[in-house]
Formats: sequence, C-alpha cells, structure tokens
Amino acid sequence: MNICVFLSAADLDERYTRPAEEFAELLGKGGHTLVWGGSDVGLMKVVADGVQESGGRLLGVSVDFLAAKARRGADEMVIAKDLAERKRLLLEKADAVVIMVGGTGTLDEATEILELKKHGHTDKPVVLLNTAGFYDGLKEQFRRMEDEGFLPRPLTELVFFAEEPVGALAYLEESQGIE
Repeated sequence: MNICVFLSAADLDERYTRPAEEFAELLGKGGHTLVWGGSDVGLMKVVADGVQESGGRLLGVSVDFLAAKARRGADEMVIAKDLAERKRLLLEKADAVVIMVGGTGTLDEATEILELKKHGHTDKPVVLLNTAGFYDGLKEQFRRMEDEGFLPRPLTELVFFAEEPVGALAYLEESQGIE
C-alpha cells in the first residue's frame, strides 16, 4: 500500500519521534511505501529513515523552493512547482493517508483531504495519529462540528482517530483488505 503521511519537518523531542519511529518500522516491515513531502529533515527524516531501514519504499513529493532539502536516495522523488501541486500529487500517489503531528502545513493538508472526502471526491482511508494527545483539541473541534450539523457525513466516515501507531496501521490494512 502507498501510505501518504502528512507530518512536520521540525526537529522534535522523543515523545513525538519515538512513536514516529515505531510507525515507520511497522510501515516498512509491512512492505508498504511511504509517500511523504520528501524532506530529509526533522520528523520527516525520522519517518523516512525508519521506513527505509525496515525494508519499505520511499516516494517523495517535494516542492521547488524546498528541493535543496529533498532526501537523496529515495526510491522516487518528484519535485512539484508549488504547494498546491505537491498536495495534489501526494494524494494522487497514495492509497491511504495518515496525519501525524505537525504545524500549519500539516493542518492544511489534513483539512484538504477531509474536505475532499466530505464531498465524495475521494474514499481513501484517513487516520489521524494523535501522538501524546497532540490533536485532542482538534478532535474535540471535529466532534463539535459533527454535533452542531457542520458535517454532512458522520465523522467516523471521514477520519479514524488512532492513539498508537499499531492501531493506525491496523486500521489502514483492514480498510484495504490486507491481513
């Protein structure tokens, strides 16, 4: 499976890097391909290293102004002209999406895939990996949107909330019929 991971390129502490390493190892050992923003820095590097070291493939989609930070030695690297094209290519190349910890860029990518899914433009499974409770506030906000009628579909049809890496990958594999 090609699994797109939206996540931070920042250097983060162990409460975020350890679960990211665990998810990366599970992804690689499962024979999956990481589809990611292509950067070789911060949490993006942590996940790419883990996937590659565990036998998975790397398919990066960087963007022109970040090409200098693109990972050398990826199995495939595409350089998009801008962020909009990058998001489109990441989603095109993915069978599923995992949203890990990140900043405004990650939040932008997350809301875009959920908006596409809300309107029926994709049926790809989406997991929000709530490492160390990072997305507790967002989860609460999504539930409020659902409770107050802002979502035309049940939240459970849009996104699966996982607290641990093993649960995230298990959900994706089950949704794709992988045993």
